[in-house]
Amino acid sequence: MAEQKTILRALAGETLPTPPIWMMRQAGRYLPEYRATRAQAGDFLSLCYNSELAAEVTLQPIRRYGFDASILFADILLLPQALGADLWFVTGEGPRLSTIQSQSDFDALKPAAAVHDKLAPIYETVRILRRELPSETTLIGFAGAPWTVATYMIAGRGTPDQGPAHALKDQHPELFQQVIDLIVEGTITYLSEQIKAGAEVVKLFDSWAGSLKGQDFDRYALEPTKRIIAALKELHPETPIIAFPRGAGERYAGFAQATGADCVAFDDGVTAEWVAKAVQPDGCVQGNLKSSHMVTGGDALVSETKRIVDALSNGPHIFNLGHGITPDADPENVQLMIDTVRSA
Repeated sequence: MAEQKTILRALAGETLPTPPIWMMRQAGRYLPEYRATRAQAGDFLSLCYNSELAAEVTLQPIRRYGFDASILFADILLLPQALGADLWFVTGEGPRLSTIQSQSDFDALKPAAAVHDKLAPIYETVRILRRELPSETTLIGFAGAPWTVATYMIAGRGTPDQGPAHALKDQHPELFQQVIDLIVEGTITYLSEQIKAGAEVVKLFDSWAGSLKGQDFDRYALEPTKRIIAALKELHPETPIIAFPRGAGERYAGFAQATGADCVAFDDGVTAEWVAKAVQPDGCVQGNLKSSHMVTGGDALVSETKRIVDALSNGPHIFNLGHGITPDADPENVQLMIDTVRSA
């Protein structure tokens, strides 16, 4: 059955008559059933670490829409928590972490091999999903890429320009490299265990890659991703890996070849027509409808969806948004997008 899953076929380089489709943050606050389950869990972190409830919210959009893939419900900041950072969520504001501002802050963290104690419930969620997902649905595991995870660990929160991470990188490059190296090792360990538990594909989210320029992009977005992929391919050579260096712009071109990724996901800051010429010749691509169309819907959603499908129809393509769906999205617009892709 695995050979017939459309996502895996696209990731293997096959051009399909209808692109497979899933959606970043497809288990989320736009769905009433998600909101009900989250309320049952009590708070966001409790939901992440409750394997039964995390599996339930992962399955909800599959039941409702029949996406071709399901992505594990978790959060990229669970790894830094497993490495010893304090993590909590402020309602209406987002995550908060203890910060890394000195060598002593870094030295207080745990080694990469210690992450499994905290992350065991996540692996159990993966095992539940492999049992309960429809046989045609691909299960995607994920982690944050090192640069993005480091920005949160250094600042203690999301920031508009990732300024604290840039400052540490520039002023204390050796300490910053230690942070990156620890996250690289932790990510390899974490994703390998997800694969062992049943993830068929894994994805690296580098949400803030776009703030890295020139050599910094090579050192802190491209190289860590390359290291993670090389290690995972040695351990799990049959598992495809999707890389998403969001905001990379022209640096999307060549990223798959440089890192070994089986697929490059791209945001809506580049056009599908450009991607078809500059990125898709290297293999599978994933993207890139603007998330705002899930709010506004209508003819614009239909025409943009058709344009993207058409532009990328001559090579392997997984249809997705350019970023995660937002809480104010209309569930009916998600169905309209899926219907449009599958009839295009």
